Amino acid sequence: MVKLNIDGKTVKVLEGTTVLKAAEQAGIYIPTLCAHPQLTRYGGCRLCMVEVEGASTLQPSCTLPVTEGMQIKTNTKKILDARKFVLTLIFSERNHFCMYCQVTDGDCELQNAAYDEGMTHWPLQPNWQPYEVDASHKFFVLDHNRCILCRRCVRACNELVGNFTLGFKERGANSFLVADYGVPLGESTCISCGTCVQICPTGALIDRQSAYQGKEIEVDHHPSVCVDCSIGCQRDVLTRDNRLIRIEGDWDTPLNHGLLCEKGRFEPLAKECNRILTPLVRKDGSLKAATWDEAISAIIEKIKPLTGKKEKGLAVLASSRLSTESLALIDEVFNQGFEAAIVTSIEEDQTSSVAAEIAKELEKPFESKLDVLKDTDVALVLGADLATDHQVAGFFLKRQQASGTKLIVAGTKENRFIDKANLKLQQTKGTSLDLIESLTAALVELRKAKVEDLKAADALYSSSEKTGLAIDSLLKTAEYLSSAKKPVIVYGKGFVSNNNKVALKALLEFAALIGKNGAPLVGVKGQANSMAAAQLMLVKPFKADSVQAVYLALGDEIPTKKLTKDLENVPFVAVHAAYSSQLTANADVVLPAAIWAEEEGHYLNSDGRLQKNVKALEAPENVLDTVTTLQKIAELLNVKTKGDWKSQLLARVSSVEITQG
Repeated sequence: MVKLNIDGKTVKVLEGTTVLKAAEQAGIYIPTLCAHPQLTRYGGCRLCMVEVEGASTLQPSCTLPVTEGMQIKTNTKKILDARKFVLTLIFSERNHFCMYCQVTDGDCELQNAAYDEGMTHWPLQPNWQPYEVDASHKFFVLDHNRCILCRRCVRACNELVGNFTLGFKERGANSFLVADYGVPLGESTCISCGTCVQICPTGALIDRQSAYQGKEIEVDHHPSVCVDCSIGCQRDVLTRDNRLIRIEGDWDTPLNHGLLCEKGRFEPLAKECNRILTPLVRKDGSLKAATWDEAISAIIEKIKPLTGKKEKGLAVLASSRLSTESLALIDEVFNQGFEAAIVTSIEEDQTSSVAAEIAKELEKPFESKLDVLKDTDVALVLGADLATDHQVAGFFLKRQQASGTKLIVAGTKENRFIDKANLKLQQTKGTSLDLIESLTAALVELRKAKVEDLKAADALYSSSEKTGLAIDSLLKTAEYLSSAKKPVIVYGKGFVSNNNKVALKALLEFAALIGKNGAPLVGVKGQANSMAAAQLMLVKPFKADSVQAVYLALGDEIPTKKLTKDLENVPFVAVHAAYSSQLTANADVVLPAAIWAEEEGHYLNSDGRLQKNVKALEAPENVLDTVTTLQKIAELLNVKTKGDWKSQLLARVSSVEITQG
């Protein structure tokens, strides 16, 4: 620990802590603009200058490490004059007309800093030169008039996301934020994660949805969980007057540290679908509005005769976007109570189910937490497109490449993430098992002086023929993994397709051969709650021609064309859905469902974290949440429920250790 004095207050902090951080820990405020807790030290704006005893000039507190016995002052006249001068220069460089800006009156860090220093006007007249506004992006707008050149957006794009889209051209006051080589944002390599928008201290970057709809003090904040994939990023959902205003990442969360992708930040706000607002029952060939009692009674009338029938009985299908409470209740009502022919999820991704089967055989978890992706020097990605799905996991890997991390991407299907790879294993033929056998043979060949295996070379050539991968690429992969200090293997749905348990077992054996202690294995699962569905054993195959009736708890998921077609010839279909679709148009009974923001419940992410999604909006008047709807059905079926969803969830071994939060 290091002891220092700040404004007459004795402070003890860890060695290497900056003066700014030390002051924050002591409750002493030092204004900043370019600094951010998730970014590396920069020292660009010079607003955080402090006096250090023994130093001839003011020092930037955001980059200055503490030393034993240091004497610091943060509010002398010299410092206050310097702050006002810095702010004066910043205001003079661009057209900061606060009354027209969407972040004025509380949300702008520049304006707040000026008010803190007692500034009420511009000491220097602004440049008055108009700067362009780039409105080419579908989700946000870049207004160069508001930019203060702090470079937080550029650093966030590079350091946090690893996309390197943003940069600056020219120098000094003529610096100009650009995307790629000066193309409009909407035509650039931007992946629409929105990190730059959230981290911008002024109104230079604003998102289209929330602009001018409410300040931070005028909206309600709901700490919540993203339900758009199994990463389960924690986020802050902002609402006003029961309207969804904006979604932001939570910088303080241990999982994603404020990062969100396009699907988690912008798409929920941009979704344009027709809500189902009343129950519907098919009469005389067409769907007619009905009461809840009429609709549920129509369902009970059709399915009750099918109680306990395993042949030509009832199939109950559920979306993996539903909460654990809902999935557990579906299992309790229809599987344990009603004894339906089949109770399963509609998700076709098998990463969770295959992993759950192996965990059951091993009687212990075998996968690692996502945190290992944040600190690895070699990563092998198998059958996962982290540029399209589970993007935040991809951010963890991409951002480390700048510091030397080697990224190896393998797979047989189209994969946008392979463009980011240092080494590409584009398998042209063979199976996932063939790939692992090839890599195992390459690893053995690389160690042939230590391993008594005279057939290693022959096995390598043979497996190379099966996969279409060059021997040099296989050996290079083995070399990277063998020399790595912190190797990690990531697998996804492309690797375990067709219920490939044998390939996953082979991967476990291969991972154990790497290095001294083996390589940790991370599985990126499918939808938001696919892990919970697997734990509840709702992962059975479904055949529409084997049942007489289907009850589908779809929630706010958009049904696939395949699912719609599969259910076309089922004699009776009841759908609990939030949005209209061809599937609901074909159904015999339709129940309106709440969307993700209108329900409260828990989600088990691919990291094994059991997290709570907080209700942010009140559902429309005649719309019930999933649990309430299921309880109504259970009551009419005379099925008694305990609602002990947590015990159901923990009743079997998980592929990754389950933890709270």
